Amino acid sequence: MIAIFLLFILVLAIFLGFELIAKVPSTLHTPLMSGSNAISGITIVGALIVTGRSGSETATIILGTLAVAFATINVVGGYLVTDRMLAMFKKKY
Repeated sequence: MIAIFLLFILVLAIFLGFELIAKVPSTLHTPLMSGSNAISGITIVGALIVTGRSGSETATIILGTLAVAFATINVVGGYLVTDRMLAMFKKKY
């Protein structure tokens, strides 16, 4: 029963996220990307804290390391995309 409820919330979140992003004008995508990078930065800090306090629990260390790795990839990729988008607005001399 709980799995069905969680699946329903996931599908609802996907639909809502798609609808919200689809209606955002292209000039606002860069600030949104910067905001999501900040959230991923918070994810990195949280994953580091949880992994550091896990002691010797192998599963927690593995999941924490994966969370740090994926959030780092997201942050770096997001900043690269943001930098590339901002370069489109610079004047060419």
